[in-house]
Amino acid sequence: MASWDNGEAEPERSSLVRMYAVTGGRTAPRTELAMEALVSSATSAQLGPTYTREYRAISELCRQVRSVAEISALLSVPLGVARVLIADMEADGLVRVYQPQLNAGLPDKNLLERVLSGLRRL
Repeated sequence: MASWDNGEAEPERSSLVRMYAVTGGRTAPRTELAMEALVSSATSAQLGPTYTREYRAISELCRQVRSVAEISALLSVPLGVARVLIADMEADGLVRVYQPQLNAGLPDKNLLERVLSGLRRL
């Protein structure tokens, strides 16, 4: 650790510069990736040293299915960085991403119209 002119130890620099380098300067993933999307490892083998440590960490974490937000928190990286890395890993076939169904759990529009019509008749 370097020291400042006043003799105090210089605080550790932010790892955001490294994150910028790891993502190639990109701040948005190549594909839309919801923060609640679930991610699982697509390979049972550990990734070798040819991959970045972030890729290896994500691959290990995703041996259990985890959300994008959970991966971000466990790795202590910004959500945007996690999204970029996960989307890149999906494109390389290293992880599988399960996007949430946006219409899941919503009632049928026809049913809502019938209920509204019935309420108006009351």
